[in-house]
Amino acid sequence: MQIRFDGKTALVTGAGSGIGEAIALDLAEAGATVIVADLKEDVAQKVADRIAAKGGHAVAVAGDVADPAVVQAQVATAMTHGGLHLLVNNAGIGGPSAPTGDYPVEGWHQVIGVNLNAVFYGLRFGIPAMLQSGGGAIVNMASILGSVGFANSPAYVAAKHAVVGLTKSAAQEYATQGIRVNSVGPAFIDTPLLSGFDQATRDWLIAKHPAGRMGTAAEVSALVLFLLSDRASFITGSYHLVDGGYTAL
Repeated sequence: MQIRFDGKTALVTGAGSGIGEAIALDLAEAGATVIVADLKEDVAQKVADRIAAKGGHAVAVAGDVADPAVVQAQVATAMTHGGLHLLVNNAGIGGPSAPTGDYPVEGWHQVIGVNLNAVFYGLRFGIPAMLQSGGGAIVNMASILGSVGFANSPAYVAAKHAVVGLTKSAAQEYATQGIRVNSVGPAFIDTPLLSGFDQATRDWLIAKHPAGRMGTAAEVSALVLFLLSDRASFITGSYHLVDGGYTAL
């Protein structure tokens, strides 16, 4: 059975590249109107143009999701395009690499602002809009590092663990009100975010995956679309890994 989202409006943050872009494109192909949100307007517009070129419907919006006013405005845009039925809180940054005892305080605040606070803002403003729209589904992008540690990334690991917990709380609160909330935990995915890594680092990361490779954005998107669809109607409050066996080691 094909997954379709005809007549529904989706907001995807961090949709200008990588996993977010794949999700936005797949949602549009499945019939959704997509609010393509990214930090940079030209990047968001490029994805919206790709959707339009294929006959889909998309609106590009820009701004820093660490600012609650930006997220509130993104939700408001969705409401002017038929409501808010699907929400993917995907925007994220890697942050500095340093041991906890040396980690830059400003770097901590930046990572927490984008990777955790922005997810809360998406829920805070998105849930009331979704209730007004008749219900829907939310996917928060966590990580394998929402369940395991990773040296020299204390802010990222802390934020992703918190996203998993926030997801569970919200799911319990709205389970009887027509809103499902789940989180997804990708392993290392071959996206532009990793493009700056040298081959030795890439080989080291690949070796951590029993599958013998990194994942693709399309593989993460496939899981996200399933969780957003009615085929996952009894799934809420869950944390779903797409990690090539990374956490099985």
